[in-house]
Amino acid sequence: MRMETREYTIDAEGKRLGIVATEAATYLLGKDQPDFTKNIAAPVTVTVINVSKLDMPDKKKAAIYQTYSGYPGGQKDESFEHLAERRGFAEPVRRTIKGMLPGNKLQAVMMKNLIVTE
Repeated sequence: MRMETREYTIDAEGKRLGIVATEAATYLLGKDQPDFTKNIAAPVTVTVINVSKLDMPDKKKAAIYQTYSGYPGGQKDESFEHLAERRGFAEPVRRTIKGMLPGNKLQAVMMKNLIVTE
């Protein structure tokens, strides 16, 4: 049985970050399809466009994104605005969607099926 790849495009213009991320995560997991299986990555490609035009309230622009290297003193905190300025608006969106996916071996496979453009 050969499964064909479904393609989804999400226009983020004027939408909130959480709404866009939830929609993308649902498609990546395959939960919108009747043949959903937990242990198989869904054959989908999700494209999120216009992420620089997201509706972001000031409170969310001050949100903190953390990274940790694993070493003592290796925790780094960065605001949404600084991260977006440094890596582009696509990076906070990508990190938010990644946080909504299960943290197993399929997470990397699902993230490869995600395309985020500004």
